[in-house]
Amino acid sequence: MYGTRHIVSDVMTQTVVSVGRRAPFKEVVRLMQEWRVSALPVTEGEGRVVGVVSEADLLPKEELRDSPPEGYVRLRGGAGTAKARAVTAGDLMSSPAVTVRAGATLAEAARVMARAGVKRLPVVDGTDLLEGLVSRADLLDVFLRADDDIAEEVRREIVSYLLPPPGSVVQVEVRDGVATLTGRIRDTSLVPVAARLVRAVEGVVDVRFDLAHGGSGAGLPG
Repeated sequence: MYGTRHIVSDVMTQTVVSVGRRAPFKEVVRLMQEWRVSALPVTEGEGRVVGVVSEADLLPKEELRDSPPEGYVRLRGGAGTAKARAVTAGDLMSSPAVTVRAGATLAEAARVMARAGVKRLPVVDGTDLLEGLVSRADLLDVFLRADDDIAEEVRREIVSYLLPPPGSVVQVEVRDGVATLTGRIRDTSLVPVAARLVRAVEGVVDVRFDLAHGGSGAGLPG
């Protein structure tokens, strides 16, 4: 009824470079530079994701270059020293990998990224096989959606069902992602419901109301 939410598979990059556990350090660096990415999925078998190697996993080797090993251990701990001495993707990677399913909503993917503190996620199927990669930039693309398209979805999927005429007469305007609903409605208790639904429309930055009950002209707060 209220539209179809975009999911990760709608925005993910399907052409993804990955490495195997035995990929050497220099090969990992070369692929990152060539593909202009800051992390690579590590796969085994037919493409099952077993970890992720990132720039942060590579940096300890450079940090150790001019530091005494004993001092480095005190500064970074045993894990940092292991990363610094690693020569393959399997030794460098963070495991298990933080991943997301292709059918997850963009909001779900954003929450996973935020909790894990990562900029991109491997997208996997039900057996953890690599299907793509989704980045922060991919998730933000929805905010580039045209104002007219957003307004049309609000009218079609929300106003026409929740606030239909003749009992309510509501106009929808969207400017720079801010949706404004004006007019008259029969039941003002529906305003919070409308607010929640409109905010859930992809591309909406904020929602405001200038609605009156029936013909009374009393404005309602947004």
